[in-house]
Amino acid sequence: MTQINTYLTFNGNCREAMTFYKNCLRGELTFQTVGESPLADKMPPIMRDCILHATLTNGALTIMASDMVADKGLIKGNAVSLMLNCSSEEETRAFYEKLSAGGRATHPLEISFWGALFGDLTDKFGNQWLLHFDKTQQ
Repeated sequence: MTQINTYLTFNGNCREAMTFYKNCLRGELTFQTVGESPLADKMPPIMRDCILHATLTNGALTIMASDMVADKGLIKGNAVSLMLNCSSEEETRAFYEKLSAGGRATHPLEISFWGALFGDLTDKFGNQWLLHFDKTQQ
């Protein structure tokens, strides 16, 4: 089955960000550094500890990330958000509180006109999150 997964790019703080997401969302987190990869000899020594690839998984949730920024640098925009469909109201509230720590709660959680608990935030790494729990699916 074809899937789409989230892949985030950071500029040297991938380990910090992915550890933060693991603390917020739970799951299993793995890292591969540049120094642990076949690219080690082709990259400047200063990049040995940079994260080549990280994966956080928790059931159907998968977030991947890297410190490997293109030559033009890291450009954050507002065209993409991470949509987190939660399994309970309690989970939604806990994730919202944890993910918004150090960031900006742009739209506090509230019951939407379509009947779901919904809110959005920008985390301390500049990534936008939409949190949603469909109360009719309990």
